[in-house]
This record gives sequence, C-alpha cells and structure tokens, in this order.
Amino acid sequence: MNIKCRIVLFLLFLSSGVYAQTLVKGVVVESGSGIKLDNVFVRDLSNKQATLTDKQGRFQINTETGHLLIFSSPGYIADTLYVVDLSQKHVEMKNQPISLREVNITATRTTNFDPHKEYPDVYEKAKVYPLSPSTWFGHEAKNARRLKRYFQSEAEERQVDKVFNRTYVGSLVPLKGQDLEDFMTLYRPSYKYIISNNRESMAVYVNDSYKKYVALPPDKRHIQPLVSQ
Repeated sequence: MNIKCRIVLFLLFLSSGVYAQTLVKGVVVESGSGIKLDNVFVRDLSNKQATLTDKQGRFQINTETGHLLIFSSPGYIADTLYVVDLSQKHVEMKNQPISLREVNITATRTTNFDPHKEYPDVYEKAKVYPLSPSTWFGHEAKNARRLKRYFQSEAEERQVDKVFNRTYVGSLVPLKGQDLEDFMTLYRPSYKYIISNNRESMAVYVNDSYKKYVALPPDKRHIQPLVSQ
C-alpha cells in the first residue's frame, strides 16, 4: 500500500471517528405509560441537525456536549435536553392537556418557519442519484426523506390553521372556549379540502358542521383530554 492510500484511509478513519464521537442515540417514550413514540421531531438548536424517532421511539442525531436538543410531537408538551455527555438518552414526554394540535416543529404555528432555509441539508440528502447506492439505502438519506415528508405535512397543517382558525370559525358559530376547541377538532377540514374550496364554501362547510355538532348527543361533542395510562 503506497503512502497516498494510507493517508486517505487515515483521513477516512479520522472523520468516521469524529462523527461517532458526536452521534447521540436514545429513545423517546410517553411519560407514565412508557409507550414508545414515533415521529417525534428532534432538533439541535446549535448545529441545525434534525431527525425523527422511528416506530420503536429510537433516534440518533449528530450533536455535541453543550448543545440543546428539542423534542416535539403533536399532543405532547415539547421537551428539552441539555447534552452533558454522549451517553444513551431516555426522554419522557408528557401529554399536552389541549385538544387542538398545537405542538409542532416550531412550538407554535404562528411562527414563520421555512425548512428549506433552516434545514437545507435535509433536502440535499433527500435527493436520489441512480449511481449512488447510499442515496437509496443509506440511513441519512432515508432519514432526510422522512424529514422532507414531515416538513411537507407540517406545511399543509399550517395552511389549514391559517384558514380554519379560532377567530374565523368563532365568527360563524356561537361557541367559545373549550366548546369551540372541541368543535374545531371534530370538524377540522383536510388540506385537500382547503385548497379545493374558496372562503364562501368554507363558510358553508362550517355552518353545516355546526348543525351536525348540535345534533350530536352532549357527551359526543367534547374531546376527551389525553392522559397517560
């Protein structure tokens, strides 16, 4: 083996060692029940790395000691983890005592969020190149494609929130407080419906939905709060 090959191998070994040293793995479960949570969005506020938990609640993310990790998922209170070491992490998330889906990738949907600008690496790694097997089967590539789909779903949910909001719906139906929250949860329209209809048809939809809501038995009009078992 010539000197050039040895140098290349040494650099590859060194780079892989550095990556391994900054890779933190862990699992996210529901507090109380221990249920493993999938699709929890995990992000590092310092280096803009991001990932999602798998079906077993497992995650791995490239981070460093001194960084802050944020865990968020619909229906759960966002949690934070200050990285003091690179040991295996066990994160427990508590149920969010609200009906509407308010926990998301930016903690609040009212905050402008452009994943293309904040996480450009995700979109780059999500690309598939015919002559590059790693872009088809590599962990980073698969994770990037999952994140890309997640971001798209969040963008669609934000569009629904923009149209189907409390101020607008509350101006059409005589409901307030938790009753309004429950009504909006029960009759939340899909993204496909939102983009296929105008404001007039949306008003008709809300009014028709209110008639269905009133026709429900009183105990069926309310969303049961999420509680850990």
